[in-house]
Amino acid sequence: MAAATFSSLSHKISISFSPTPNKSFLSYSSPNLLNLPSQTPNLPSLSTISPKPSLSLLATRPRAAASDVPATPATAFHGVCYVVGDNIDTDQIIPAEYLTLVPSNPEEYKKLGSFALIGLPVEKYPTRFMTNNEFSSKYSILIGGDNFGCGSSREHAPVALGAAGVKAVVAESYARIFFRNSVSTGEVYPLESEKRLCEECKTGDVITIELAESLLINHTSGKEYKLKPVGDVGPVIEAGGIFAYARKAGMIPS
Repeated sequence: MAAATFSSLSHKISISFSPTPNKSFLSYSSPNLLNLPSQTPNLPSLSTISPKPSLSLLATRPRAAASDVPATPATAFHGVCYVVGDNIDTDQIIPAEYLTLVPSNPEEYKKLGSFALIGLPVEKYPTRFMTNNEFSSKYSILIGGDNFGCGSSREHAPVALGAAGVKAVVAESYARIFFRNSVSTGEVYPLESEKRLCEECKTGDVITIELAESLLINHTSGKEYKLKPVGDVGPVIEAGGIFAYARKAGMIPS
């Protein structure tokens, strides 16, 4: 069995692929924040094996071949932000009625983007994340509060955000399953803020995120904020998710 562990400041994801044809495993843990270093020094040596991928969205999401993945990782994101509050659940991110859409189908993947955050209550969020008849949003950075992505384990949640054009989510904290699914699918960077940015930023602010410096710059207000380092999950997201990373790293055949 080949395995690798990836960590951010407050999350650790372990993946292992078994030589047994019908088994591949993904495990997740959230260790004590004070005991986990922001970076894992070295990835373990990986061997080439041939598992049969599960029918998870991780394997079916349409992605470029591993050889087509850019060698240069993303270093910054720049765009307009959309701000939400605490406890944004997966029903608000993508309601259950749209879970019949299959991300591996390019047309249905586009449709998922058009329904992103459609479950947010209109009375609280009169400025909508998506406008009618559009498949992508003008908001490429999402800023949230505590416990972002709580609720069900649906992988469609980060997929819908990615399909809508979101590059990064910056939240005070995440539900563990949403954080894991964001990394697993490679759809969005789940970044954590050191301050409560949902009260510091407003929808429509122009934002730059510098990944290397773990810095968020609000050009509208002129303020800068430190983020928690993305850690070793960064290359997994950049590769396009766990399966794409495993192929690129030689854990499974290309």
